[in-house]
Amino acid sequence: MKLKVGDVIPDMPVTTAFGTADTLYGLIGGKNTLIWAVRYIGCPPCHLDTHRLAERYDRFQAAGANVVVVMQSDPAVFREATAGEDIPFDILCDPEMKFYKTLEIEPAKDMEEAAGKALGGLEKLMEKGKACEELGYTHGKYEGDELQLPAVFVVDGQGAVKYAHYARYIADLPPYDEMVRFLEALA
Repeated sequence: MKLKVGDVIPDMPVTTAFGTADTLYGLIGGKNTLIWAVRYIGCPPCHLDTHRLAERYDRFQAAGANVVVVMQSDPAVFREATAGEDIPFDILCDPEMKFYKTLEIEPAKDMEEAAGKALGGLEKLMEKGKACEELGYTHGKYEGDELQLPAVFVVDGQGAVKYAHYARYIADLPPYDEMVRFLEALA
């Protein structure tokens, strides 16, 4: 089921990195929720996304919103890769990729498409790569599908989709601050 605005995200069993809930709606918790689905924690740009969202977490909270990051990572791999980091929100771990398959978050056909070469995505990916280097993020364990593309959703407390974006390449994601503003406007 490819989500669009107005749909209702299906509830499903989930596993989290920190054991915080056992269903998607348990993670949503009746609040507007940003759901940021990327590849896995060993992917430096995905680790960067987690870091950048954590930097803005106070603003998401001030807007009364939850944040959930979805990764193909095993919970133990995620916890090991982020030991010592402050991850203030839920991480939905989906090594079997059930979330991705249910919501039809497709992988790219090949690495060229994943990088967004034909769509001008290489520059954005290079910018993310530079930020990863500055933070010391290096490639970790490979997990899941290396060609997996990301997606971003905002749902209200009842699961109604208010925003849906299926990325065309790895760095095709909305700006973090734009998502904060979107959730502030929903509050």
